[in-house]
Amino acid sequence: MAATSRPITYTDVEVRSQLPSGWGIVGGSAGRWDPTAGTWSVDLNDGADNSWTVTVSTAEIEQSGRPAALAAKIRQLERKALGRKSVISG
Repeated sequence: MAATSRPITYTDVEVRSQLPSGWGIVGGSAGRWDPTAGTWSVDLNDGADNSWTVTVSTAEIEQSGRPAALAAKIRQLERKALGRKSVISG
């Protein structure tokens, strides 16, 4: 994707409002804008303290809108996390 001059930003409140119960933003982590890739990303922890990174692109925002793009990426990440073996079960 070509570089874009309009950075994507989400506030912590916007991100937390979309997270499943027990999930949170990694302490000390802030959202990052990558102008070269045209993406915004932030590091998250799930309820078992596994680390995940959610990334939203400008193309996804143009297609479905800012809030909907973030919500879709977090739901996608949650489904991926549910399929991951836990620390307890191996």
